[in-house]
Amino acid sequence: MSEYQLIGPFSQLLPMTNLPLKGALSDDNLMVLHNAGILIKGQKVLQIDNFEKLYKSSQSLQPALTKLNRPMVGLPGFIDTHTHICFGGSRAKDYAMRNAGKSYLEIANAGGGIWDTVTHTRNESKDFLTKGIIKRAKRHLANGVTTIEVKSGYGLSVKEELKMLRAIQLANQDCAADLIPTCLAAHIFPKDYDGDIPAYLNEISDKLFPILKKEQLSNRIDAFIEEEAFSPALINPYLAKAKKMGFDIMIHADQFHPSGSKVAVQYKAISADHLEASRSKEINLLANSEVIPVALPGASIGLGCPFTPARRLLDAGTSLAIASDWNPGSAPMGDLLIQAAILGTFEKLSNTEVLSGITFRAAAALNLKDRGRLQKGFLADIVAFPTDDYREILYQQGQLKPNRVWKHGSLIV
Repeated sequence: MSEYQLIGPFSQLLPMTNLPLKGALSDDNLMVLHNAGILIKGQKVLQIDNFEKLYKSSQSLQPALTKLNRPMVGLPGFIDTHTHICFGGSRAKDYAMRNAGKSYLEIANAGGGIWDTVTHTRNESKDFLTKGIIKRAKRHLANGVTTIEVKSGYGLSVKEELKMLRAIQLANQDCAADLIPTCLAAHIFPKDYDGDIPAYLNEISDKLFPILKKEQLSNRIDAFIEEEAFSPALINPYLAKAKKMGFDIMIHADQFHPSGSKVAVQYKAISADHLEASRSKEINLLANSEVIPVALPGASIGLGCPFTPARRLLDAGTSLAIASDWNPGSAPMGDLLIQAAILGTFEKLSNTEVLSGITFRAAAALNLKDRGRLQKGFLADIVAFPTDDYREILYQQGQLKPNRVWKHGSLIV
């Protein structure tokens, strides 16, 4: 069997190359190739060119041919940089109470909130969690998402965080999509912890961090910086230790109050996620850094709160990734394309800005340099939609589904 493969012709192919990582993007900037083909070697893209030209020039390689006999638009596989798809239980009760006007405190006092998910997740086995991750990842993959970040954070003890991260590791071995694990042990302070917040963070960093390195469970440390979670002052020693040990840092920032983005810049985090409460001060701070803002429209939809000021961020010169925040509490929808399309409508983002936010800019928010674009040497992660006009993808707000998805060059969907 040949190690080479030729796919095409695509009516339109959007390689997402020659676009900058930062700043606003016009649709005039977008390269759209017509009647294009993709030549693959193994798991990576070897060449992109006119299909007929590629077909003739590659015959000596005897590539396996995948002929597309109907109009198709091809893009790099989508990348979801922020999910919480390792969990137990449901928060349908929270959703109903929130929509009925109940406050966060009222929901928590009724047994809801993040602690409810922590309780259910702790009660489930590693095998159960693994199966749940795989099920959700397969749904994402069918919708064109080929790389999925997955956080812990519903364990909130060394033992339970390890259970979650090991479940993510096992799921990654049995899932076509790439799962990128993130340790979010600093999600909220566990109410059953016998000690104060500094003691908890010290225990996590002293006992859990070395195991993460030894077992290669995660090279990413996240923290929720909020009045209801961890203040900048309390989280500083924790992040300093993570940075010293060589972990990549990302921050749940400015979701309800503007404080986390400053910490993200201070620790040169890869990304600052949420940012719904960011003001001009925080936007300018991020614009003058290399931190990638990540908008989470699913949380805004789920909570009924303002969207990340994506337009203002881009106009200020930042990058922008868009992620689903798929979780059982605030963002249960878990459909990246629908959420990205809705964010684009409310924030007046160009098609190019939205598609960049779920491809190469999303890859950068995960510090991944081998995907998000279709070019030589990059992974052959490809999604194809049954249309001859790429604008239909966002116009139909997620209702136009891909009918072909390739992961590492293999046809999965």
